[in-house]
Amino acid sequence: MQHLNPCELEIDLFCKGLRVDPDSAGSVKLARRTRAGLGSGLELRLPGSFKDIWVNVPVIESFAKQSPYTLYADNGGFLIKNTELSQTYPVGIESEPEWYSKPTLSGRLMSKVGSMQGTYLGIYIGPVCRYWKHDERENCHFCTTGLNEEQDESWKKTVTDVVETCVAARKESGITFVHFNSGYQEGRDLRLARPFLDAVKQKTGLLVGLQLAPVDDLTQYDGLIDSGVDHFSFCFEFMSDFAFSKFCPGKARTLGQSAFFRAMEYTSSKLGKGRVSGEIIAGVEPIEETMKAIDRITDCGAFPTICVFRPLEGSDMAVYPSPFYEEMREVFKYMIDRLIAKRIPIGIAPNIEVSLVVQPTDALYLADPDINSLLYRAYNKALTSLVKPFFNRRLKRGDRRMEQLAY
Repeated sequence: MQHLNPCELEIDLFCKGLRVDPDSAGSVKLARRTRAGLGSGLELRLPGSFKDIWVNVPVIESFAKQSPYTLYADNGGFLIKNTELSQTYPVGIESEPEWYSKPTLSGRLMSKVGSMQGTYLGIYIGPVCRYWKHDERENCHFCTTGLNEEQDESWKKTVTDVVETCVAARKESGITFVHFNSGYQEGRDLRLARPFLDAVKQKTGLLVGLQLAPVDDLTQYDGLIDSGVDHFSFCFEFMSDFAFSKFCPGKARTLGQSAFFRAMEYTSSKLGKGRVSGEIIAGVEPIEETMKAIDRITDCGAFPTICVFRPLEGSDMAVYPSPFYEEMREVFKYMIDRLIAKRIPIGIAPNIEVSLVVQPTDALYLADPDINSLLYRAYNKALTSLVKPFFNRRLKRGDRRMEQLAY
């Protein structure tokens, strides 16, 4: 069997996980367990011919202990071996940022404010998701947010804490994008995010994305767009009514799938193609349902953010099997084919590599080498060149503003 390309390797690592050679364990450090638990693996960079790929590989979950892949330290670098196929792949491991150990002015460690997931900064805002706080828990069964984000700890993330952390991550890690997410906050979701969005946009100039529960009053999104939000993400998780109701009982009772679709369609119509995403989980429901979700997302000009199901330790679905590589490759091949067919731009903003999912730009490795994919790459390259001066000016203005802050 021939070697996998970087995207295929990424998918296989998501499905099978990774073991760490005991003699090499002292050279690596796991990512911090945040963002619903999905970021608790090992952050690797997979070198590629036209782009490197960042991936957060499962290592502590039970299924990873049977993985054919093992990580080894090798002459100052690292490689992973597939012992079943006698294949070897060089990989990079990013060291933990120095700013993780720095306190904000309030004394809160910056690593407790946000964490790197690839090349972007992820920050959970607000108290723990309310689905974890009802007398009878209604949390999504794949999630461990309620185990990772304690209510009192979350409220201590002040706007100033967040801005200070964004400044440090920009200066030391070179981030261009910060992503705010939160669990269900009983209709207060957008109001809770607004002060953070306004402060980060005004004081740093960074790109900002929001991943929050949808609201009924869609005009609330207009105010966030006026404040400069760059991206919205909506996590409806499953396409089939059965899977959505079974695995997301709180969302099914309080929101319903239609709320996610309405918000996704509305914001995409306001921001334009490629600036909104619909997030789904692949590997639980039949892949035909996942492909229907891809169609629903791309039909409104958004792009799919597809998480390969990870049976997290401590979650209600910890005993579920991880999905098969062959099916997941089929899903991501379908995703890139739909994006090409509908000419939805991807990868236009600078330096945004997400390690928790197979990004659309990662899936370009799966595209057929035909005229359509070549034209699509040229289209994205032209758009990137067109907007690059705008992003550069914007980030430079933000850098000047950050230099003036008294932190």
